[in-house]
Amino acid sequence: MLSREYLREHADAYRTALKNRGANVDLDKFLELEAERRRSIAEVESLKAKRNAASQEIANLKKNKQDASAQIEAMKGVGDEIKQLDEKLTAIEADLRNVELYFPNVPHESVPIGPDETHNRVERTWGEKPSFNFTPKAHWDIGEALGILDFDRATKITGTRFSILTGAGAKLNRALINFMLDVHEQQGYTEVVPPFMVNADSLRGTGQLPKFEEDLFKLTDRDYYLIPTAEVPVTNLHREEILDAAKLPLLYTAYSPCFRSEAGSYGKDTRGLIRQHQFEKVEIVKFTTPETSWDEHEKLTADAEAVLQALGLHYRVMTLSTGDMSFTAAKTYDIEVWLPGQETYREISSCSNFGDFQARRANIKYRTAEKKSGFVHTLNGSGLPLGRTIVAILENYQNEDGSVRVPAVLRPYLKGVETIR
Repeated sequence: MLSREYLREHADAYRTALKNRGANVDLDKFLELEAERRRSIAEVESLKAKRNAASQEIANLKKNKQDASAQIEAMKGVGDEIKQLDEKLTAIEADLRNVELYFPNVPHESVPIGPDETHNRVERTWGEKPSFNFTPKAHWDIGEALGILDFDRATKITGTRFSILTGAGAKLNRALINFMLDVHEQQGYTEVVPPFMVNADSLRGTGQLPKFEEDLFKLTDRDYYLIPTAEVPVTNLHREEILDAAKLPLLYTAYSPCFRSEAGSYGKDTRGLIRQHQFEKVEIVKFTTPETSWDEHEKLTADAEAVLQALGLHYRVMTLSTGDMSFTAAKTYDIEVWLPGQETYREISSCSNFGDFQARRANIKYRTAEKKSGFVHTLNGSGLPLGRTIVAILENYQNEDGSVRVPAVLRPYLKGVETIR
């Protein structure tokens, strides 16, 4: 959520931001409602001042044993006006909230302007593409041939866009969870095991509701939703709290399953583990002051990159354009890993700085020793999604005979196993 002061005083700048994002929201309606709200507040305050003055006059008249009935009768009408205006203000506030919850964040000045991913900017690459003396296969062929990946039985059990990991595949998945959590602990993150279901307030706080409700799985008998990412419960750890600025930044990491309906992705990535309704991730989340958030964004991205570097996986870092960023982000780096079996880069992590956008929605503030206060800045990134990391390992570490080498850093988590056969 954006500050109303910003929207009032920088409406033209925000129109430009909306155009750059390709977003269509009713800013004029907001400005009309906000103007009406401020007029009504001024009117209420004037009437309350009039009532207070009259109350003092009535008290003085009664003290002097004089008739105050005319003043009392006049104040009844003022009281009715105040009540009506208070009701009007409540309705205006609800309308404003319904409008402004759909307003996207303002892109940072360093974000490239463009309508889609074709305008994303390559920032850097790490490592080299692996070379093969054979034609590398896609992960679905490798995994099924090894007997560690089963899509058909998952479809039978549940439906499409689900998968089963078996034997060495399941162990590799578990090894990656522990490895990633260990890496992030060494980087200073505190591990959290959050609820995997959240309420609507939590999803409004991080920006999934109300705009993206169709992407969520909701329980039919309760106001609970399955989480689309651990970002939601972890960011809401401090909803409605005031944090001590001296203790910032706060760093958290969490493993969780994630559930997404993938609304609007019909026909995309129908094969393999890239786009599933259920998947797992290790997430990293930060709460910072505005003065440090951009440095912390660079550090958070480097923390996610460190996982890929330890695994020896070639990747590139992209700054997303205004038209390709998420609704909530002020700036996003996508880390894209190379997949030789598909001969393409695929996103494996998004590292975003939201500024105070989420904090305003979730009412997360900080206070300094000098009693200065404000909204924190929130950041998060994937460090990493388990399915896509398994995809990258299977495709980058495959052998001609169909076996897969295990990255050296994972072998201690797999009792020394060096090759999956």
